Amino acid sequence: MSHNPMPNQIAIAAIQQACSPDKAASLAVTEKLVREAATNGAGLIILQELHATLYFCQTEDTSVFELAEPIPGPTSKRLADLARELGIVLVGSIFERRMNGVYHNTAVVFEKDGTLAGLYRKMHIPDDPGFYEKFYFTPGDAQFNDGRSGFTPIETSVGKLGVLVCWDQWYPEAARLMALAGAEILIYPTAIGWDVTDDPDEQARQLEAWVTVQRGHAVANNLPVVAPNRVGTEPDPSGQTDGIRFWGNSFICGPQGEFLARADDRSECILAVTLDRNRSESVRRIWPYLRDRRIDAYGDILKRVRD
Repeated sequence: MSHNPMPNQIAIAAIQQACSPDKAASLAVTEKLVREAATNGAGLIILQELHATLYFCQTEDTSVFELAEPIPGPTSKRLADLARELGIVLVGSIFERRMNGVYHNTAVVFEKDGTLAGLYRKMHIPDDPGFYEKFYFTPGDAQFNDGRSGFTPIETSVGKLGVLVCWDQWYPEAARLMALAGAEILIYPTAIGWDVTDDPDEQARQLEAWVTVQRGHAVANNLPVVAPNRVGTEPDPSGQTDGIRFWGNSFICGPQGEFLARADDRSECILAVTLDRNRSESVRRIWPYLRDRRIDAYGDILKRVRD
């Protein structure tokens, strides 16, 4: 039986876009950018969080549940068809209706033939002013029925993808567990922005914190990180605030946290880089963090607080 090894070089692209109240319009922009990235050679293309809709979590509104879809469903079928037509691995995002009363913020990964390689349901769910996600999303299962951890990489023809979502990006535990399970890339589809009334210094601190913590996950786990975010100002449907200005700044960094590509804070764009699958191995030989972990001393990490 012949064995076709994975290529050492992976051409990847991250899509940064603005979104529309019209799901069809948002998906049309997504498809246009995906086609352009594929034409330019990307074999793995990653979309931002909830790319088919506005970020609807600024308010709590039961009518929004009408946007949710099952998997498979119309949006997943469109993404699957696109992956198959273009021969790419595609990471998308769906507001998933799992059953009556159970909805998830779900990343989906489609293989080059359009099959569903796997999905990841967002584990950490925020509930902050303007980001009322606990109203809409049930956290992903800590363990699947077959015994796998919720933090399990998705196996694809371009490698094992450690797919997480937005608020997950602040948690070193999530990144570490994906790395320990063999993830070759950490992927964070994102929707994050500024309260437009915050002063520029506060906005700068928030943005730099977001970039820094994710580059830290790259360094601490010797893995590349891909973080696509949206752009554009989206109004608060309640009219009580001035809305959210999504800050873009999508980026791809290497296993030492080095920037490979970074977007600005306002443009729809495609970030494209080629990753060397051998790079993490070579970095781990000189910075062997995983060798020196003191797993015998970490028991208290499973406590909420240490009394």
